[in-house]
Amino acid sequence: MDGITQYHAAVTAMLQEIVDTQREPIGRAARRLADAIQEDRYIYVIGTGGHSYIACEEMFWRAGGLVPIYPILDPGFSVSHGAWRSMLIERTPGYVIPILKYHGVGKGDVLIISNAYGINAATIDAAMEGKRLGASVIGVTSTEFARRVPADHPARHPSRQNLFEIADIFLNTWMPYGDAVVDVPGCPQKVGPSSSLGTAFVLNCLVVTTVEELVRRGVTPPVWRSGNLPGGDESNQQHMDKHLRRVKFL
Repeated sequence: MDGITQYHAAVTAMLQEIVDTQREPIGRAARRLADAIQEDRYIYVIGTGGHSYIACEEMFWRAGGLVPIYPILDPGFSVSHGAWRSMLIERTPGYVIPILKYHGVGKGDVLIISNAYGINAATIDAAMEGKRLGASVIGVTSTEFARRVPADHPARHPSRQNLFEIADIFLNTWMPYGDAVVDVPGCPQKVGPSSSLGTAFVLNCLVVTTVEELVRRGVTPPVWRSGNLPGGDESNQQHMDKHLRRVKFL
């Protein structure tokens, strides 16, 4: 079996596992997002380090995506500002706490925390602080990795807790242990990372299900339209008029 066939099979199996097991928690999370939208609240999203940062960008300002998304795009977590720096920061206890406060996460809000491994200091601090501030915490991660990482691994939060244990609602991406899924003869380790694909799939399933829930409630879903379609700019401008000064990254 060549690498492309292996990769396709592994990713397809991962996505199918999500479909087979995550409908119920995605439905619960979608109802909470729909509540927040009806209450004119934002849905805060943070990706706490490395490529988990992509989760914010995946949900934000996206054609076919929800409008009231507030991404917490802290440069410390982005590999574009230094990959090694990002890893050091995600392992720094306390770093994320003032960031959540600065962006206004509070009682009654929704905070989505995405992290492929769900064990580092920033991830666990974000979950604990989000709950302390009164937000509903939705964790997007995989149990497969977190359960197998030793308790004393330096990547772990000092409490040794896992995101899937803390979150009010946990959405499992089913990322396999080690992330990479393809064996290439002659290469000493697997290649072909899977975590970003699983995360994007879970998050977009959540968006779709939230839109379905809003329609069921008789609410017109606030959704971005591609600016490259006729009428896209005009449609999006209505949302910009409402949110431009409220969301720091618009």
